Amino acid sequence: MRKESILVTGAAGEMGQALIYYLTEHGSPSILALDVNPVPDKIKKRCHQAITGDILDEKLMDRLISEYALPLIYHLAALLSKRGEFTPEAAHRVNVDGTFRLLQMAAEQSDWIGSSVKFLFPSSIAVYGLPNLETKTQAGAIGESEWNMPFTMYGCNKLYGEHLGRYYAHHYRQLAADSQQHPVDFRSIRFPGLISAFTLPTGGTSDYGPEMLHHAAQQVPYVCFVREDTQMPFMVMPDAIKALIMLECAPHENLTSHVYNVTSFNPSAGEMLEPIRAAFPDTQVTFQPDPKRQKIVDSWPVDLDDSRARHDWGWEPDYDRERAFDEYLIPTISKRYTV
Repeated sequence: MRKESILVTGAAGEMGQALIYYLTEHGSPSILALDVNPVPDKIKKRCHQAITGDILDEKLMDRLISEYALPLIYHLAALLSKRGEFTPEAAHRVNVDGTFRLLQMAAEQSDWIGSSVKFLFPSSIAVYGLPNLETKTQAGAIGESEWNMPFTMYGCNKLYGEHLGRYYAHHYRQLAADSQQHPVDFRSIRFPGLISAFTLPTGGTSDYGPEMLHHAAQQVPYVCFVREDTQMPFMVMPDAIKALIMLECAPHENLTSHVYNVTSFNPSAGEMLEPIRAAFPDTQVTFQPDPKRQKIVDSWPVDLDDSRARHDWGWEPDYDRERAFDEYLIPTISKRYTV
């Protein structure tokens, strides 16, 4: 007998840990956690099983198919944007080949369990690509079908992952005599820049905000790699988890798309600095844009139109900019550096 579980890939990451914590706190059945890095003990003890392994390991994935019934998959594993620009081949293997293998697993699971497998896929603002700053400013908040011409390997990977999901949801093996009808219930969220109070920024393209905050909390000068007027949408991690759960729980008949924008607040870099300076008066930040990184951020929209998510499944963030900084980011990060 296969053990019924929820599969969470990328389980050792900040989003994976937060998701597993939420699911187990709210009475979800057994969790099967998978990551190339060991899952922390505090999360591991909440799981039926935590496996250190690679989603590209075919033998491992075949074993999971044979041992588990997986009606729900949260595919969070990914190689992110900064590293993807240095190693695009590795990014393609993880983000495309890995996603393809997970979708194939979902289709095979669907055949075993006799119903569609829900597949939750975090996508990214990186799927957008506006050609210049003037176009970005004029476009304002953009919808899911606009400007899907990414500038980065990560953005290309995520956009293709969305299309793969649509294929497995509607067209999988469509010419075969024994083709399955809707084997995968694919649901994807295009997240803006995500900020967590519990992990250190790693130099990602949208990390200038949290980097300013961490430097200020330590009273260390910071050189910001984008212009002061640079604007893009952001969201804190608790709202990201909320969005994933809301979309997973939404009735299928209410959904008009496989891919949804969500957002919360969209300050300029200068506006992001304001609450940081208010909390840490000795903050020292200078703006010295890096042309290559600035070009990528300028290709992302100034804001996202998330009206479809609000209409279809009632999306609404809990944290605006003021609450995000005053109640979540500043108190938690201040505590990290308090002696």
